[in-house]
Amino acid sequence: MIESFRILLIEDEVVIAMTAEDMLEEIGCKVVAQAANFDDAMQCALAGDFDLALVDINLNGVMSLPVAKVLREAGKPFIFTTGYGNVGLESDFSDATVVTKPYTMRTLSQAIASVTGT
Repeated sequence: MIESFRILLIEDEVVIAMTAEDMLEEIGCKVVAQAANFDDAMQCALAGDFDLALVDINLNGVMSLPVAKVLREAGKPFIFTTGYGNVGLESDFSDATVVTKPYTMRTLSQAIASVTGT
């Protein structure tokens, strides 16, 4: 059951972030922190007050892979979101779950269940 997961939402597009938050709430999750740029994303990742992160790979032209490294080192599950497929993922993240935009509530729910083992 994926309900009640606290989510860090890292997304630079306002409309996509709002849609994602609606979808997450619909499946029972709660967005507890949001970041729209690399610096804020890194700060939120380091704070760690969440259960799972949705991480846009490209934040206004800046790759978010260092944020994902922090998450992985902290043992926080994360899902990459992107409009570009797996393009730009380093081999360090070849095993990472990627959800392609525009995503649906179903694909988002399945990805969360996959990375959390629920």
